[in-house]
Amino acid sequence: MKPGIHPKVNDLVITCACGAKYPNKSTKKEISVEICSNCHPFFTGKQKLIDTAGRVERFRRKYNLDKKDE
Repeated sequence: MKPGIHPKVNDLVITCACGAKYPNKSTKKEISVEICSNCHPFFTGKQKLIDTAGRVERFRRKYNLDKKDE
């Protein structure tokens, strides 16, 4: 490695909007994120399932599409 061409790496704390803090290293001085593994629905188990069948039926009703027209 050539001396003097690499950026300085700082110790920093990544802060989430939920209040969680994660120590890390980066060339930036601070990092803030909106969502992390503490508050993301996938990791917390509060994930909502999407009713795709209901969406398809609403679409068919909206455009007057019958299943026999396919």
